[in-house]
Amino acid sequence: MENFQLNAMLSKDSIELLELPLCKLLLMNDNQYPWFVLVPKVNDVQDIYQLDWQDQQQLLNESSMLSEILMQKFQGKKMNVAALGNICPQLHLHHIVRFEEDKAWPKPIWGLFPMKPYNEAEIEKIKGMLLPALKLILDK
Repeated sequence: MENFQLNAMLSKDSIELLELPLCKLLLMNDNQYPWFVLVPKVNDVQDIYQLDWQDQQQLLNESSMLSEILMQKFQGKKMNVAALGNICPQLHLHHIVRFEEDKAWPKPIWGLFPMKPYNEAEIEKIKGMLLPALKLILDK
């Protein structure tokens, strides 16, 4: 984890929010959906099975924690979690809160509409809503 490098595609399209024990938590810079990404801080890994057993378990723990907090805070209809990696080869796990009224529902969000970046006020609002809840759990 010491020499971890975030893939340039992920870096370009997201805002770094928090360092978790295993993962970086990113906010995808698209205000059309509450869309977050966990990236394990392990180089040269494309798929979950390539992580060692302890890191697989930690990824599941961090993903479950994030999913629960996102659903509590955003009150979504469905949590979509996916590790696709067809375009970006670095292992990353998408967490997207879905609503029946979102513009892509019920289809997957990828490629349907151009991304619409957040403004600074929107980013700060999301940080204020999520980071205290995440840090509270991490400090336990």
